[in-house]
Amino acid sequence: MFYRLRTDFRLSIITLLGACAILGVAPFAVFRFMQGEVLAGLADSVIVLCVCVSVLHAWLTGRTERSGLFMAVTTSLSAVVITRIVGEPGLLWLFPCLVTSFFLTGPRVATVVNLAAILALAVQTEIFASGVHLWSFIATSLVVSACAYVFAFRNQSQRERLEHLATIDPLTGVANRRSMDQELDRAVANAERSRTPCAIALLDIDHFKRINDEYGHSAGDEVLVDLVALIEQHTRRTDQLFRYGGEEFVLLLPGTEGAGLETVLANLQFLLRKHLKLRDNAITVSFGVAQFQPGESVDGWLERADAALYEAKASGRDRIIFADLGQGQSGTTASPAAYSLT
Repeated sequence: MFYRLRTDFRLSIITLLGACAILGVAPFAVFRFMQGEVLAGLADSVIVLCVCVSVLHAWLTGRTERSGLFMAVTTSLSAVVITRIVGEPGLLWLFPCLVTSFFLTGPRVATVVNLAAILALAVQTEIFASGVHLWSFIATSLVVSACAYVFAFRNQSQRERLEHLATIDPLTGVANRRSMDQELDRAVANAERSRTPCAIALLDIDHFKRINDEYGHSAGDEVLVDLVALIEQHTRRTDQLFRYGGEEFVLLLPGTEGAGLETVLANLQFLLRKHLKLRDNAITVSFGVAQFQPGESVDGWLERADAALYEAKASGRDRIIFADLGQGQSGTTASPAAYSLT
């Protein structure tokens, strides 16, 4: 619970507003009923109910965008309704809504919601004691919205930048292991739900240590970047490449199995043999491949691919080894030529 609140900014805002609704608005609803203001009490009760539904939906589904939009619209609309019922004092309820709407949804949508709420109250001139009060309200509301917009926009940009830095490998530009863990979890969930095939290929550059030792780490970095470029150019948009660590990469291949999977990887191996070079020396890559099995965990899936990669390395490198599928056998692609750095 606390982990989700720390890592999901919008969920934390939705939860905070839910707590404020229960602790702040609910007592007002009780007070209004006690004072005989039934209509205002009902309006406050509806506000609390809508906020609680949004919080519950966000926690159960994880769809904070939809919950945030619903909460932003309902709270702003409720502030308009309350002001219509109780008069000018109800305007105070709108200002928290003007600020929080920018944290519940995107800046553009929040701007539309805020302007609609301000306009809906501004046309009700009978609410205000004088024209000065009306224009003071409009000016104050616009200033509050503008400040909230600037702060929320900068906050969103910084969060996106931090998320990018946290999930992208800075050298190659592909997703890192943290991102890989999340995507593999999604792939497993989708495969279990839809029963669609999915495979992973664990790639390792052969003799990479020798490259670093003989030509330097900058040459090794160059090989890594070239490898990523070649793979991304010759795989589908639905395929995803991750840097697993060092010279190892994981290629996620959804919707691929059997002979089709063998063909894809054989073609990829051929292209790497042909184009991956360092100063006219051919660089080869070993593959360990595992097809997802129903009921299997991500760790188990990766372990089978890693075992197949180990076998590819032990049997001469520049090979594709398919992890066994329960029959005690492993499929191997023949290596027509032993390409390696000389």
